[in-house]
Amino acid sequence: MTAKPVPAAALPWALIGAACLGSFAATSSGTTRAPFLLEMSADLSVSMPLVANLVSLTATAWGTSSAAAGWMADRVGRRLVLIVTLLGLAATLVAQAMAGSFLWVAVWATAGGACCGAFTGTVYTEVAGRVPDSQRGRALGWVMSGQSLTLLVGVPMAAAVGSLIGWRGWLVCVGALALAGSLGMLLTVGRGSAGHGRGGPRTSMRKALTGRVLGLLGIGVAERICYGLAAVYFAAFLQSTYGLSLGELAIPLALFAAGNMGGTVLGGQVADRVRDRLLTFAVAMALSGGAALVLFLWHPSPAVSVALGFVYVLLNALGRPSYMAALAAVPEDIRGTVLGLNGTSASVGWVGAAALGAAMIGWTGFEGFGPLAAALALLAALGGVLGRRRPA
Repeated sequence: MTAKPVPAAALPWALIGAACLGSFAATSSGTTRAPFLLEMSADLSVSMPLVANLVSLTATAWGTSSAAAGWMADRVGRRLVLIVTLLGLAATLVAQAMAGSFLWVAVWATAGGACCGAFTGTVYTEVAGRVPDSQRGRALGWVMSGQSLTLLVGVPMAAAVGSLIGWRGWLVCVGALALAGSLGMLLTVGRGSAGHGRGGPRTSMRKALTGRVLGLLGIGVAERICYGLAAVYFAAFLQSTYGLSLGELAIPLALFAAGNMGGTVLGGQVADRVRDRLLTFAVAMALSGGAALVLFLWHPSPAVSVALGFVYVLLNALGRPSYMAALAAVPEDIRGTVLGLNGTSASVGWVGAAALGAAMIGWTGFEGFGPLAAALALLAALGGVLGRRRPA
């Protein structure tokens, strides 16, 4: 007699939806500055690369708080961390909008980055713990789609709405989204169940930092630099290369972001259908490295550059869910710590992207982005191949 196959459990869609909204607000708090680099530099009387390096301040705070998020959640519960951090983000965004100098914008952006890091480090743990490994790629892919929506919807919307109300008004809008995300966490993360309350098991950092985990965190840094170079500077690249206005950026940035969104959703499906997730990640990164060379070294027209940007970011995003699912495939008692450290490594990547991008603009211009992104993509691909040989 043949046993009937057991159907897969339904994904916790309410939680995933709330997590997507929170991720969208957190990522938008920094990424949607991209169309306003020139406007902010003029308003605050500082250089454009200095405004771009707000990403570095935000990412440093993001990475530090993400590493501490597991410890915080064990002390006060994941539910409280998820709710309070989004409330804090909303407050810091309003404070940035009211700031009269670059110094105070930087101070409040750093505080907001700390709120974002604690949120993302905790929400991935919450979602990963609510689904089995066979569905983790899709679940985490959908959560990451909240970040992808920042490029698909957030940046183009920022360019369009910001042309009417300015960068300060846009920050207030993002603060409202963070407030809505906090309400979503209140409604979807349960009380009193495992991992939501106080007194969770303490995790040794030494136990979490195995050779495999360290290797994965390292290739995550390279992958995030590749992504960050495009996310932070693509709008400025189009403006500098083709002289596009802020309003003219909306459609190109929406198409660019559609590639990121499509790659994330497709990558989540692929991650749960392949046995070797790190090989999938390595192939996607190697292909994206080739696309980076063409994107930044060959720009005959705006249409061609936008099409190449679509391909580049799609390939980059295609491997990310496989990477995250591989990283989450650790014992439950260290998963929160490991995924929190993923936020730290991602922040190092964002800092590297902002700093290397600014230096490259001053040295060779945007043409230097192609070889830089290609080299880092190949390094990440090599790391993924080598990571397959390490035991879990």
